[in-house]
Amino acid sequence: MKAVVWHGIGDIRLDEVSDPTIIEPTDAVVRITRSAICGTDLHFVRGTMAPMNEGTILGHEAVGVVMEVGDDVRGFSAGDRVVINSTVSCGTCRYCREGKTAQCDVANPNGPDAGTCFFGGPASTGPVNGLQAEQVRVPFAQNTMHRLPDTVSDEQGILLSDIFPTGWFGAELAGVKRGDVVAVFGAGVVGQFAIASAFKQGAGRVIVVDHDETRLAMALAQNAEVVNFDTEDPVETIKHLTAGVGVDAVIDAVGVDAQHATQGPAAPDDATAAEFAAEVEQVAPDAAPQGDQWVPGNAPSQALRWAVEVVAKYGRIGVIGVYSPTMASFPFGEAMLKNLTIRMGNCDHHSVTPPLIDLVASGRFDPTAFITEREGITSAIEAYEAFDRREAGWTKVELIAG
Repeated sequence: MKAVVWHGIGDIRLDEVSDPTIIEPTDAVVRITRSAICGTDLHFVRGTMAPMNEGTILGHEAVGVVMEVGDDVRGFSAGDRVVINSTVSCGTCRYCREGKTAQCDVANPNGPDAGTCFFGGPASTGPVNGLQAEQVRVPFAQNTMHRLPDTVSDEQGILLSDIFPTGWFGAELAGVKRGDVVAVFGAGVVGQFAIASAFKQGAGRVIVVDHDETRLAMALAQNAEVVNFDTEDPVETIKHLTAGVGVDAVIDAVGVDAQHATQGPAAPDDATAAEFAAEVEQVAPDAAPQGDQWVPGNAPSQALRWAVEVVAKYGRIGVIGVYSPTMASFPFGEAMLKNLTIRMGNCDHHSVTPPLIDLVASGRFDPTAFITEREGITSAIEAYEAFDRREAGWTKVELIAG
């Protein structure tokens, strides 16, 4: 079968690999009908999340049809349409029973202290072969898949595998409540779902910071207030828009590949630019850009710095943008002096996703407007390259099987 395979930093290929099989009685094999490319996948190719194991199949978002289940998978059978959670969870440990499935004690073969196990990730996450393939093995399938109702299309379903739940989780981490003014850093697709989620959880206003005009236009279409950090200082602007108070809550949907302003009043001075350069060396020492391809973000802590500056005293920050374990920069002192609450982490997909499936199935929310590109799996590498270069309009890439 065909699959997108990681061979090294800056080196991914569409390979022919062996079909997956049932290994454990808790496994299922699923034929993929839709997968997708996520910004997190780019971290692995850019070298900002390492180390990776060569030969790992990439991807952590998929919808498909069950082909076979192991003897201990009692809730699914061949022929079921399913969405696969991005994170793997056993369903029996104490964290899973509390709904904190991102920190399952069992799923990660590196042990309970290794953290989240997810598809197509670094060695520290398993590794577990990912979902950008024609077929996949799903470990702990009973807790790692959800059946899709007929009223949810495959195209809607692919957005329920990771990014809609993650955006929703970000708003929960930030403690969004009725009437809040919320800032969202990053208007990529996770940021777009964070906007939608903040509004649905009661936010009165959402202010979005990015510099890509296409993405800011998508945010504006959701009635968010937009700030382009290449033309204005986001801290000064947000303080102005909130009468000097700042926002109640912030969602960081950017992560380690953040970029600083290249012009305008928010562009860093020489000292700050040097700090950012040192951070890039810290988080991506083996980066291997090829011209404008596979270039890490030039300011890993930029979104975090701005988040702490724009949030009000006693404010709340939810971080869903991915940061590597080697990331060591954070404005801790300023956050402490403002009595901030900061929560972060990977989405608890198994417990977050079911109500969102119901929301889409009922017709109350259609997430498909955020899909901007549709490519066949045979064009996956070219799609990765265009998405990595941040080409205009490339917000979410769906990969269609067959």
